[in-house]
Parts: sequence; structure tokens; C-alpha cells
Amino acid sequence: MFAALYGFIVYLFFLATFTYAIAFVGNVPLVSKTIDSGPPGPLLEALLINTALLGLFAVQHSVMARRSFKRWWTRIVPEVVERSSFVLAASLVLALLLWQWRPIASPMIWQVSDPIGRLVLHGVFWAGWVVLLISTFLLNHFELFGLRQVFAHLSGRQLPTQDFRTPLFYRHVRHPLYLGFVLSFWAAPDMTAGHLLFTVASTGYILIGIWFEERDLIAQFGDRYRLYREQAGMLFPKFGRRRQGPAQP
Repeated sequence: MFAALYGFIVYLFFLATFTYAIAFVGNVPLVSKTIDSGPPGPLLEALLINTALLGLFAVQHSVMARRSFKRWWTRIVPEVVERSSFVLAASLVLALLLWQWRPIASPMIWQVSDPIGRLVLHGVFWAGWVVLLISTFLLNHFELFGLRQVFAHLSGRQLPTQDFRTPLFYRHVRHPLYLGFVLSFWAAPDMTAGHLLFTVASTGYILIGIWFEERDLIAQFGDRYRLYREQAGMLFPKFGRRRQGPAQP
């Protein structure tokens, strides 16, 4: 019962933090702080703090997502709450980033003044989040964020072994979830220096994370994943014959 309650509270905290993060990145004036809001402080201080926050986020994700860490970690915490604990740690680090981020307004890297151009970029921004959300459900949204594990434990059920499949986006792109992030981060009508720092660092982390993730997927699925990797694009589609591949990040 405790595991189910813990997992549910963590999921609600994740939803709140992630929803705030969408508005934060998109400069949506429905939240108290966005990536570009507030008076800029000393440049060096902003660069050091922001880089440290992004680095902490990358390290937390990269370390805790690895199979070797999970084997060690589940000696300390019950396996049933391992994923929820990962989600909690990620949400806490994200919340810290949102809270302590320092705006860097200048120089302005680009600014789209054309109304149609701005509308297109806003559309791409929201389309990226839609692609990301759909991708989580194509995998298994509630397993991805730890709920399926804790409620299966509560009901005494065993989770099935992870299968190897390519629903919808995964037929052509190996990592549509990450593609959603990339689209949303880069589709900015007003790209400040601070926003660019966030976007470049996040994109770099995504590429590094994909390398580690695919190494784990090859270890798990072997030649089936190697063949899939040859046939489907990493972040950009390769259209052709139907493919088989993984559906688990």
C-alpha cells in the first residue's frame, strides 16, 4: 500500500513540475518565472549557475538510468519503487533548475518578427510536446513514470517482460520522445542567449543520452536492435518498409 501511495504522489509531483517546465521553456505568461523572465544578473554568475544546473540534471538522468546503477540501487530501495524513485529524483532536480535558473537576455540570437513565422514556431513548439506525450503512451506512460509497477505490486500481479515493438512514430524514428524535446526547445520566436544555452546543452545531453541508451538496448535486444537502428532514423524519419524495434527508453 505504501509503494502505491508513494508512486502516486511522485507522479502528481512530476506532472506539476513538468507542466510548469513547459510554460517555463515556452515563456508562457501563466507561471511566475520563465526562461527569459526577470532582470538579468551578472553574466558570469548566470553562466556558472545555469551550466551547473544543466550538468546536475544530465548527471542525474545519465547515472540513474543505467542498468548497472539500477542493479546497485535496488539493493537499497525495493525494486517496485525503483522507477518512482528515479522520477522523484528527476523531478526534484528539474524543480531546482526552474527555481534557480538565471536569465541571460543578451545578445538576442534571433527574433522572428513576422506574425506567420512566429505562429509557425509556436505551432512547432506545441507539436513537439504533443509528439513527446504520445510517445510516452506508445511506450507505456504509466510504466515509464512508475505507476504501473507500484499498482501491479499492490494487486499482486507480475509485469510482463518488456517486448520489442515499433508502434506509430517508432516505425520511422528510434527516439520520437527525444525528438519532441528537440522540436520544443529549438522552436523559439525569440531566442535569447540564455534560451540558447539551455537548448544547446539539452540537445547535447539528449545525443549523449541516446548513445548510452542504445548501448543498453543492444545489450538487451541484440541483433534485433542493431537491425532496427540501421533501418530507422535516430531523430529524423527514414521512410520505408515496416520495421521492428524497441518501445522502452
